[in-house]
Amino acid sequence: MNWNEYVQLLAGLISVVNPIGAMPIFLSLTARKQPLERRQTALTTAFAVAMVLFTSLVAGEPILNFFGIGLPAFRVAGGLLLLLMGISMLRVSDDRARHTPEEDAESQEKSSVAVVPLAIPLLAGPGAISTTIVYAHRDLSLAHYLLFSGVIATISLIVLVILLLAPRIVAVMGQTGMNVVTRVMGLLLTSTAVEFIAGGISELFPILAGG
Repeated sequence: MNWNEYVQLLAGLISVVNPIGAMPIFLSLTARKQPLERRQTALTTAFAVAMVLFTSLVAGEPILNFFGIGLPAFRVAGGLLLLLMGISMLRVSDDRARHTPEEDAESQEKSSVAVVPLAIPLLAGPGAISTTIVYAHRDLSLAHYLLFSGVIATISLIVLVILLLAPRIVAVMGQTGMNVVTRVMGLLLTSTAVEFIAGGISELFPILAGG
């Protein structure tokens, strides 16, 4: 992979993680917390996102092999999932598919909501995990894994900054501004999904790719 592809990877994963869309939920779940507690929640959430994505990067292939799932089939399945998420973001629908009212009610009773539901499944959900696993196998060199780890660290830092600034960002952007950003991310995510699906199908059926 070249530098442009790593930039595309960063943009694609940011679209999947969608920290902008998670801001209202973060503010809702931390509404009763003191400022220091809210900052600690944001830090823990960002760290948990990094751990989930890094685990997917390192252990994704063994997990797929354990269940007998081929990477091309997983690429198509992940692409379909991303496509549904992208279409949902383009329509700016509420994100009920990534967390349920039951999870919200349970999380309100916990001392911390940083890991569940904020990190999992809201930010580092199935879409982010599948994207990480698919991109991880585009290059098997050590340099690739180191650069990919840097991408994950950057994403976690972005998540942390956005969550820390969530009250100000929401106040400045307003609902209309957030909807515009969500639609742009949805468009990027849909494009990534089409690429995943096309690549997976071409590997499953080489004759379609002229191979």
